[in-house]
Amino acid sequence: MTLSSASPQGTGDIVDSIVADWSRERADLDVVSLGIFSRLTRIAKRLDTVRKRAFSESGLELWEFDVLAALRRAGAPHSLSPKRLLESNLVSSGTMTNRIARLSERGLVTRSEDPSDGRGVIVTMTDAGRERVDAAMTKLVAAERELLEELSDDERDTLSTALRDLLITMEHAQA
Repeated sequence: MTLSSASPQGTGDIVDSIVADWSRERADLDVVSLGIFSRLTRIAKRLDTVRKRAFSESGLELWEFDVLAALRRAGAPHSLSPKRLLESNLVSSGTMTNRIARLSERGLVTRSEDPSDGRGVIVTMTDAGRERVDAAMTKLVAAERELLEELSDDERDTLSTALRDLLITMEHAQA
């Protein structure tokens, strides 16, 4: 399959029909973006289901994975301040405080005083947290790899580069 193919069967997808309908009904509009973002939305919905399944099978909720993954990516000793966790999770400080408390109750993280700032807190992933996030990540990578198996390495690289460029452009526009 190539990126230019409409589908594995070559018959197009629902988005092709939507775009064609809008092009017919509103010929005055350039609806190329509709084709791109409608597909991204549909892909995101399906990916959300795949991710929830991978995390659930590992005993985690999506938000729990997000926090634990940030700690895991930080490297040993898998500790970050709540502020750093906020930056990687894009949630409010109140939401992060609640998430840290809930993860602590489950024994997946510990909270301790920041040795460099007695007023601060450091969140550290426990061994149980590491085991859960590692299991979830293993399942997620396998499931995502399966979703991309019909694309060649070049197609995956092209898609990744195009999406990176789009994301950078969108994030700069919001800044």
